[in-house]
Amino acid sequence: MTLIKTKKFTDRLFENVQPIWEKNHHHPFVQEIGKGTLNREKFIYYMKQDYVYLIDYSKLFAVGVLKAQDLQTMERFSQILHETLHFEMELHRKFAEEFGITREELAATKPTPVNIAYTRYMLNVAQNGSLAEVVACLLPCAWDYWEIGKLLRKQYGNQIETNPYAKWIETYDSETFGDGAKWLIKLMDQLAEGKPERELAVLEEHFQMTSKYEYLFWDMNYHKQDWPI
Repeated sequence: MTLIKTKKFTDRLFENVQPIWEKNHHHPFVQEIGKGTLNREKFIYYMKQDYVYLIDYSKLFAVGVLKAQDLQTMERFSQILHETLHFEMELHRKFAEEFGITREELAATKPTPVNIAYTRYMLNVAQNGSLAEVVACLLPCAWDYWEIGKLLRKQYGNQIETNPYAKWIETYDSETFGDGAKWLIKLMDQLAEGKPERELAVLEEHFQMTSKYEYLFWDMNYHKQDWPI
């Protein structure tokens, strides 16, 4: 007797988002990080914008605590929020220092139009939507960064010892980061189970939209785009 594997909702998300993620993975910013050839000033620009992005991104985990329906999920969102604010942000500050970015410079960074549009989209959905919608917005950043870390390690792992961005690649290729992404993937499937197609389509729309914002974020940093005036 042949067992038919049931397709999970995240399988559908993964398959349908590939045209967008392929563009993300082949963006010059991402590929030049892998090769170690990315212009230093572009990476510095990215580090500053990513810092202020993380501040707003972490708020989504706080909303996750608020909207969770069981204590275990509340605890996990609370743990991720704590780790982001007290450990990941500090690691970001220390890594930035290696590129000559002071803590004061990070704190003084103002978000670009793309950065604001991306985070406000997620926060608006999170505040007005369901927990499933919160996770649909959180997931592309966590999942695709993990995919990018694995991809760059596979493509350029033999050059990593001389790569100035090796720590960045190692962070997102790590088992620890992957575990966080896998938890969100599992939670997304649990929350999507039994939902009608009209609700699944909304979740997929958020997933696709935030994946597109990921591309815009790479492009913004590569071209150092800011307010035109």
